[in-house]
Amino acid sequence: MSGSPPVRGQIATTACMETLQVGYLHAVAAAAGCSLAQPFPDHGIDWHVSHSARGHAVDDEVTIKVQLKATYQIAPDPPGPTFAFTLDNDHLVKLARSPVSVHKILVVMIVPRGQEDWLRAGHDRLSLRHCCYWINLAGHAVTGRRRTTVRIPTSRIFDDRALCEIMTRVGAGGRP
Repeated sequence: MSGSPPVRGQIATTACMETLQVGYLHAVAAAAGCSLAQPFPDHGIDWHVSHSARGHAVDDEVTIKVQLKATYQIAPDPPGPTFAFTLDNDHLVKLARSPVSVHKILVVMIVPRGQEDWLRAGHDRLSLRHCCYWINLAGHAVTGRRRTTVRIPTSRIFDDRALCEIMTRVGAGGRP
């Protein structure tokens, strides 16, 4: 029966998307040399990511807060400099607060619609599809009645290099 697809579990697709993006975050944090903590209760922020380095000016360890979101409604490799993503206003207000003592970023993962297309494993790699993008929404205005559309830059791919660069800026006293 090698030709038939495997029987997948009955967990809701949105719950599986959340698990996939947590795996992505863990992989990025590991490659960047960062530690992760999950606040409990979360109060609308999913993860705290910390980075220790001698070069940090503000502290030997800096932390950012990360809110994860995932969607299959946006095609991979969105054309143009940004793509639209809609947030509940309550979430946006929390992410847009400024000034803050701990900076926040939104990480949006675009996933294929079918779970069977989410990852590929081989002897030399594990590929997660499609991609995560990040944005700091500090100061962003709420414009919708219940939800607001924000523009996510396609140039801000969330990977280990991007996370290290974010932490270097925060460690120097700047914004992500």
